[in-house]
Amino acid sequence: MLSGALLKRMESGKFITFEGGEGAGKSTQIKLLKTALETANIPVIATREPGGSSGAETIRNLLLNPEKDWDTPTETLLHFAARADHFTTRIAPALKNGDCVLCDRFADSTRAYQGYGLGLDIKAIEILYELTLGEFKPDLTLILDIPVQIGTMRLQDRGKATDRYEQMDSAFHQRLREGFLDIAKNEPERCVVIDATADIDTIASIIRNCVANRLGLSLFK
Repeated sequence: MLSGALLKRMESGKFITFEGGEGAGKSTQIKLLKTALETANIPVIATREPGGSSGAETIRNLLLNPEKDWDTPTETLLHFAARADHFTTRIAPALKNGDCVLCDRFADSTRAYQGYGLGLDIKAIEILYELTLGEFKPDLTLILDIPVQIGTMRLQDRGKATDRYEQMDSAFHQRLREGFLDIAKNEPERCVVIDATADIDTIASIIRNCVANRLGLSLFK
């Protein structure tokens, strides 16, 4: 899948994913990085998973419904079905166009949530990844790390948990955190762990520097 040197590395577009547990502040940091890239006249789009395309958003509504208790294999298949549609219809065309794509969660979330968190064999997840995406990987993955207790307090400040993952117990969220850190440890060339307990502006500055240094993009500070 995606031969031709990954279609000339998707025609120079950059794919940056944001990962982390609940309450880590991914959405805020994506908005700030998007603004920085736009200020530097770098074409950029922001998207999310599950979702990001018409078909994937339909599946998102099924996955996050707090009244539905999916078994883990079915849930994982739904995530990859959504990801396949999202990649084909949104991510790949933008990268081929030379855009920088910022994605709020990608396959590492499936590894962390369904694998480390819910116990599905990681090998099964990797098989689905290869079937769906082949050798394609993000150019850079920013993992916003936060202790479970702090993430939980941030969710409480927002109000009642609104989806089934936010409603899971602290043991699940601890496994989730450990999963993201393990992923980063195993792929240091792709992943950067960022302390998400710092203030918003400090985190944004660290992210801008990381993007500039890792991907060679010049950003106005």
